[in-house]
Amino acid sequence: MESVIGACTRPTWARVFVLFTLVTFLSLHLPSRPVWLLTGPPPGPDEPTCSAFFRAVPQRKLVMSIEDFGGVGDGNASNTESFRRAIRYMQAFQNRGGAQLNVPKGTWLTGSFNLTSNFTLFLHRGAVILASQDPKEWPIIEPLPSYGRGRERFGGRHISLIHGNGISNVVITGENGTVDGQGKMWWELWWNRTLEHTRGHLLELINSDNVLISNLTFQNSPFWTIHPVYCRFDPFGYFQFGNNVVVKGMTILAPLNAPNTDGIDPDSSTNVCIEDNYIESGDDLVAIKSGWDQYGITVAHPSANIVVRRISGTTPTCSGVGIGSEMSGGISNITIENLHVWDSAAGVRIKSDKGRGGYVANVSISDIRMERVKIPIRFSRGSNDHPDDGWDPKAVPRFKDILISNVVSVNSTKAPVLEGVEDSSFQGLCFKNITLHGVALSAKWRCEYVYGFATGVFPVPCLELRNNSYSSWCSPT
Repeated sequence: MESVIGACTRPTWARVFVLFTLVTFLSLHLPSRPVWLLTGPPPGPDEPTCSAFFRAVPQRKLVMSIEDFGGVGDGNASNTESFRRAIRYMQAFQNRGGAQLNVPKGTWLTGSFNLTSNFTLFLHRGAVILASQDPKEWPIIEPLPSYGRGRERFGGRHISLIHGNGISNVVITGENGTVDGQGKMWWELWWNRTLEHTRGHLLELINSDNVLISNLTFQNSPFWTIHPVYCRFDPFGYFQFGNNVVVKGMTILAPLNAPNTDGIDPDSSTNVCIEDNYIESGDDLVAIKSGWDQYGITVAHPSANIVVRRISGTTPTCSGVGIGSEMSGGISNITIENLHVWDSAAGVRIKSDKGRGGYVANVSISDIRMERVKIPIRFSRGSNDHPDDGWDPKAVPRFKDILISNVVSVNSTKAPVLEGVEDSSFQGLCFKNITLHGVALSAKWRCEYVYGFATGVFPVPCLELRNNSYSSWCSPT
């Protein structure tokens, strides 16, 4: 026995060569979609969580099925009036113990409908809420004040399929049921340049408080998939609603060429928890926003206290997590960690430009893994994307105290690109423990109008990140 143990503890060069060959083979032949070897085990009970942002609600007093309101789950009959009738009926129970609407197994075709407070929408296993392809069942509503117009077209915009405005204590959950936006019709209107109004989201929540979205599959959204906006904290009590949105355990899918199908876009919102979600889309997996140019500056509702954790997915044209480019109301106190991205244009990206104004401050991005990501870290400008001619070219954004640490990227093709905005304040950057495998030894970081410090990074950082005045807060420990 001792000789066997001794042999195991002193491997021969042959064994080392075989082990190296095996590891190399696996690294070259792992599938593009994640498997356990690539992603690691699912989060355990000791993993950090921000799900306590959602305050638990009591069991609903009234529980009914969409079938009780005439719903037919055959995939052909319209259930628009059934959903709207159900919500109107359950609205009366807002202050009488709340209500729950169950959607059983089946395919339930419907146009848009509004949620109510103290309400649960529950999709059983095998249940599919299927979006109508009749544009008239997606009514036109006013543009958001912080955008001044529809994001894609002037004037109003189509309402989301599932919509909530000024609601509180809402749960949207189930047994991995599905909400399918049937977005192809809308994408074709965009591709053909025949879109008349900005496309609707799959789910939008405005001025809402204490919302949980969990354990469902959302797919084929016409536009951004989940959009909490103005779900903000108000320290002076001027607004009835305030904060706390949790998006957890979701699967969000769209074809990788589907335009602007962002996964989750917290916008001018506070205390948002986004964790344990899998996303495939034609745009950013998660994008943090706060309004567009002069309209966002005037409304001045920042996004703050947002946690993005344990997100995995792919997007060939955009980033795993993006900040901006609409960030005119300000963005601060952002934590992004345990992100896994593959086959994507960028891993993490901060986007802005002249005219945006606003600020991005106190951002921590850590523990990021990437495979085959073109530009792992990117700060970009120059989108030349403004709502109208009223934007102010002198309104430049400010950036301060952004930490990016513990990043490993395999099969990268380019070094980081950090393009600040001329005349803006872009300082206090800290890069620690960053290794980009596959980048050529001659590859150089591209940096303009940025300042900070870097330690333990490869390839060697640009001169703008060797400023010792920032080294005290960007220490190796």
